[in-house]
Amino acid sequence: MARHAVPRHGSAKRGLMRAGLAVTVAGIGLGAGGAAAASAAPMPQGGPVTLGRINPQAAAQGTNVALHQALAAVKDAKLNPLAGTGVDPLDNTVGTQIADFKPVSTKSVTGPLTQGGSLRTLPVAGNAAALLPG
Repeated sequence: MARHAVPRHGSAKRGLMRAGLAVTVAGIGLGAGGAAAASAAPMPQGGPVTLGRINPQAAAQGTNVALHQALAAVKDAKLNPLAGTGVDPLDNTVGTQIADFKPVSTKSVTGPLTQGGSLRTLPVAGNAAALLPG
């Protein structure tokens, strides 16, 4: 009786798992090397480091500028990385109309996301985001 070769579907999964494990181990090694380099930095001599005199007004101004720039970046970030591609799962609409009533569709909700919109361009969240600085 002859044995038939049965394809092993688990070998591809095993190969992917090994590759993922190798990448994880490499990342841990890089992290450990960075921590070792940081701990090898020389410490300042002569006791604790002092900041001197701090200007509270300048500190508040710097914090305000940093907050504005950080929130502006968040509000302008593209929310859907697949927007404009052929594989965008949000690039579809469902609509219906009953009798003489106005048609209802999901395009008003998913439209800004499929066009590559940001938090500022969303219908409801954009108004709420306008309350934040930036």
